Amino acid sequence: MVSVIIPTYNEEIALPATLSALLRQKGEYEVIVVDGGSSDHTRDIAVAAPRIRFTTAPKGRAVQMNAAARQARGEWLLFLHADTVLPDGAICQLNRFEKDAAYQAGGFRHRFSGSDWRLRLISLIDNLRAGLTRIIYGDQAMFVRRRLFQKMGGFPEEPVLEDLLFCEKLKTYTRPILLDQCVITDSRKFVQMGIGKSLARCLVILLCHVLHLPFIPKNFFSDIR
Repeated sequence: MVSVIIPTYNEEIALPATLSALLRQKGEYEVIVVDGGSSDHTRDIAVAAPRIRFTTAPKGRAVQMNAAARQARGEWLLFLHADTVLPDGAICQLNRFEKDAAYQAGGFRHRFSGSDWRLRLISLIDNLRAGLTRIIYGDQAMFVRRRLFQKMGGFPEEPVLEDLLFCEKLKTYTRPILLDQCVITDSRKFVQMGIGKSLARCLVILLCHVLHLPFIPKNFFSDIR
């Protein structure tokens, strides 16, 4: 079984499409929505949807995902952003992998919604990066076997880059696979902030990590919903 874990915080705009597409998936899975204290209708949307287990945790994507993982029952843990849609057949494919120990972790290729060539270029570069490094980012719907996740101690509970830090450690245990299908992330947040500014922001964060620079102050980050 696949445990799909969706961390949320004020995601009333994007969550309905994500859940609608997810609940059309065939295969054996459960869905856990873990909310970090939303003040909008996120909780109402999740509770009203069929097959959803709703829980809460202190705000912070890593904290929320770790809390939901402790409640999960599946062989696979699949971490899905609230604004990202899984490709058709994704759950069935992971179900087929369950008995093959060669598959321990991985993710999907990524694409933004919309047709802006700049977003397509960003996705192309990101997919090339993932193929070469096997570092899976959170918006690629990372999946990992539950026992391996527990052995690793879950996500590091940092305010940012929990996916990168986790996957750097993950590579010491296994080589993550990159599936050919694409997940599709709502481009709304990139567009609202400005595509160029959004990309620059991501690059600054990564550069600070690579160069071991002091942590960026919280006011560098903004919640765009």
